[in-house]
Amino acid sequence: MNASNEIPNGPDLRSWLNTLERHGELRRIKTEVDWREEIGAITRVNLSLSGPGLLFENIKDHQNTRCTKLLTCSLGNRRHVCLLLGLSLDTSEKQIVRHLKDRYRHGIPPKIVESGPVKRHVLAGANLDLGQFPAPLWHHLDGGRYIDTFCGVVTRNPHDGRLNVGIYRGQIIGPDKIGKLLIPTQHWGEHFTQHREAHASMPVAVVHGWHDVLPFCAGSPFPRNVCEYEMMGAILGRPVELVRCETNDLLVPASAEIVIEGVIDPNPASFEMEGPFGEYPGYAGGSPSPKPVLRLQRITHREDPILRGTLEGARPGFPSEDSPLCAFSWSAIAWNMLEDVGVGGITDVWMPPVVTGTHIVVQIRKQYRGHAQQIANALWGTGAGQWFFKNVMVVEEDIDIRDREALEWAWAFRVNPALGQLCIFGPTFGSVLDPSTPREQANPMKYGTGCWTRTLIDATRNWEFERNAAWGNRRFPPVNKISSELESKIHARWHEYGIGNTYLTDEKREQLTFADLSRRFPEV
Repeated sequence: MNASNEIPNGPDLRSWLNTLERHGELRRIKTEVDWREEIGAITRVNLSLSGPGLLFENIKDHQNTRCTKLLTCSLGNRRHVCLLLGLSLDTSEKQIVRHLKDRYRHGIPPKIVESGPVKRHVLAGANLDLGQFPAPLWHHLDGGRYIDTFCGVVTRNPHDGRLNVGIYRGQIIGPDKIGKLLIPTQHWGEHFTQHREAHASMPVAVVHGWHDVLPFCAGSPFPRNVCEYEMMGAILGRPVELVRCETNDLLVPASAEIVIEGVIDPNPASFEMEGPFGEYPGYAGGSPSPKPVLRLQRITHREDPILRGTLEGARPGFPSEDSPLCAFSWSAIAWNMLEDVGVGGITDVWMPPVVTGTHIVVQIRKQYRGHAQQIANALWGTGAGQWFFKNVMVVEEDIDIRDREALEWAWAFRVNPALGQLCIFGPTFGSVLDPSTPREQANPMKYGTGCWTRTLIDATRNWEFERNAAWGNRRFPPVNKISSELESKIHARWHEYGIGNTYLTDEKREQLTFADLSRRFPEV
């Protein structure tokens, strides 16, 4: 079926590109670039510079193929996240997390429509040729060209009908075959297990290129009762318009650039070799091994489609597009998860970008002994604990959780392992991609998951201490700070001292007002 190619009024990849371009956040690369490693290397350097989105329009061997363009880096920094959320570019990191935390409480159900631009071209049979799409060889150690990197993989629970949209890597292993990393503890892994038990193939749709709210939500660890399409709608403030696939009952954005439809056979005899791949920890992910195969049945796409992709792997100084996801979306989701199971007193949550979910810091208004342990246990017990929350650090309100020095100070002078403030828990389930785990313990074919031993760092002031008269009847000695009155006096007279104008710049004053100084170190 060929449908109208009218540009929709709603959000799509092209409206997102227009937004980026209006704000100077898009570069169109018209010089020829090689899909073999060069695109990946450019992407890596651009992300390290917090650069703009990159639209490659002249890719070697793809000047005349069905798809000639590749977009990457368009969700690679805080500015892009602010534009995505409709926030001013100077919105603080803490405010971004709070904004998402609130938005995720108010999902907007999607709307099913009859057709859309993604149905303009419908390919089947001999026309199913993935070589027509400019998937890069992202890293020199990769086992092949990876097409599924920053997409939306759609599956349905055969028992209750719920959809899942996730990001799961996929390597081109033939003109109509994609090798998929599929772990049973993932959400779509649960769907796969249900199909396997029924001796049935699992229908899959892969969405390449829609508004970047799609990978933003598809790559976020929402609880399994949450529909990613509803969260996309919450961010956009309007329903996502969906159409049914050609070969199954899965739903995909009507204005997507490209949709690949197919099935995965659960029989291990059908598996083929996939990998290695430069994965999120910043290492090349293991040796090739047999993996499930997505066998294509249809490809639908817009006129002049754009492929969306990215490289994985973050290391110091070299973030990935997962890094903003980790810092903002994953932090907001973790905060809501903790509140939903009854953990009180949380004042901020932060998952440092470069470690992509492995570490999390939770700031609290401490209310009872064991508060930090409750937080760690709650996080470790979630489904998201498969990939995230290996190490949990809990601090109090006076510690800025985005300030490394503040965290190190709390670690140095509030943590006493002998008093139970350093807790080791495990072995537990965990990421199969973490290279710190021996490979024989991270065999998903044998164990269904990887293996982690987890750590809690309770960097709050210990309530086992008795109140001490020498400390003003406090449990902990007072912090050596300047009074707010004296601070105000110094500020008012600073120019008289002739020291210079470096004291309390406008930016610093915005971060730390005098009122903040008097409250920053609450007594216990």
